[in-house]
Amino acid sequence: QVQLVESGGGLVQAGGSLRLSCAASGHTFRWYAGGWFRQAPGKEREFVAGVNWNGGSTQYTNPVKGRFTISRDNAKSTVYLQMNSLRPEDTAIYYCAAAVGLGNPPNHFNDYDYWGQGTQVTVSS
Repeated sequence: QVQLVESGGGLVQAGGSLRLSCAASGHTFRWYAGGWFRQAPGKEREFVAGVNWNGGSTQYTNPVKGRFTISRDNAKSTVYLQMNSLRPEDTAIYYCAAAVGLGNPPNHFNDYDYWGQGTQVTVSS
């Protein structure tokens, strides 16, 4: 079992930055891929970014490429999402997730095994 707790959300103006953190506890987190998803009101949960077990492989959804960076620190059992140049359309609840496995990070929510409770990100125009 892995428990995930997100932090770092909040209200920011368009063009600003936030860094989300996802702290893991329980089973050895280094053997899991980490991912970030988001869900806006009335929309489905969508993949944002993923990182493999050692940080050597990452992937992003197209709308955030060049603006968001996912990383991890296995010594701290934490995955980060640095979000720059935020836009109002980035407003959503952001969820951290963990997937068992050592391959490339998956990009579909069905492939993730554990989830955090989410943190709200609101970008004002």
